Amino acid sequence: MYHLDQIDPNRAVKATLYGENLLFSNVRNAPFHVYGLLPGSEEDPFRRIPESVAKACSEGVYALHRNTAGGRVRFLTDSSRIAVRVKMPGKCLMSDQALLGSSGLDLYVTENGVSRYIRSFMPPIDMEHGYDSMVWLPDRTLRDITINFPLYDCVDQLLIGLEPDAKLLPAPGYRNEKPILFYGSSITQGGNASRPGNSYQGFLSRNLNCDYRNLGWSGSAKGHTAMAEYIASQPMELFFMDYDHNADTPEDLAATHEPFFRIIREKNPTLPVIFATKTDPAISPDGEAEQERRRQIIRTTYENARAKGDQNVLFLDGSQVFSRFSPMGITPDSCTIDGCHPNDLGFWCMAQVYGEAIASMLHWD
Repeated sequence: MYHLDQIDPNRAVKATLYGENLLFSNVRNAPFHVYGLLPGSEEDPFRRIPESVAKACSEGVYALHRNTAGGRVRFLTDSSRIAVRVKMPGKCLMSDQALLGSSGLDLYVTENGVSRYIRSFMPPIDMEHGYDSMVWLPDRTLRDITINFPLYDCVDQLLIGLEPDAKLLPAPGYRNEKPILFYGSSITQGGNASRPGNSYQGFLSRNLNCDYRNLGWSGSAKGHTAMAEYIASQPMELFFMDYDHNADTPEDLAATHEPFFRIIREKNPTLPVIFATKTDPAISPDGEAEQERRRQIIRTTYENARAKGDQNVLFLDGSQVFSRFSPMGITPDSCTIDGCHPNDLGFWCMAQVYGEAIASMLHWD
């Protein structure tokens, strides 16, 4: 057995920082701004929803509610070295998703309205309770930094290390004061993006300069009433509803889909809402028949809303998302890792279609 980092030093990952003169600060404190996660004190672990809501939904949602999918920290600095010190209770290992996507962080720089990926903070395979990592930048230019949290791991604490004499300032805000809220399955959570910034929300957030919250729950988005009531109480610019995958049967979907929406609509009468269906490429006539049943259930929720005079709803047929890019040589079978969970290419395709729909509903240029 060999270790690849001994053969290729460029792939070596260091879990700690030695001899680096850096000043570490907790991202819970200003001028850092954390998006997509609940506020808290320095001692609080990061959560996507309150613990009480998670418990009221299911064991699955409770197990996942501390996963930091959609979390971002933004700030301005002229430090040429940016380090993270991540404290985690454990690590999430999956056979079908890169450890970087589930446990790592990645860094973007925004300049003239364009966000560009720079480097990732790589988690070591043998980490147990977190790790240190650092990204080097070429000079001391003042930069607009966004760091994406892990998609699946829990984070107890995140410290950012900068050169002691570096400037540290608040970053500009997003175009929307209230976030776009996404509710759905493991695909919504980010499975199986290779790194955190490559979830479809990550792509469209950078494209549209918009804030968002990721309420994706792997295998656990079942249309729970407690979840609908919580979402209905949250400030949001738009609600994106996409939990088709986690409804065990079409009958389960039919029993929960419209009631879930009605809870949201009752408290948010003019909120723009998008209903989306599965993006899975059908591989058999039987599979396509079931997907069509599911599509019709979701379409019925949409049509019933329209029949009641609701002009702030939109239906998106997920089965058309990947095929839209066939003229570019992108085939639906190349967009997933298993016929269901998108790879980075699949997430990029979703971001283009979903982003256009969101921008249209919100009248964004």
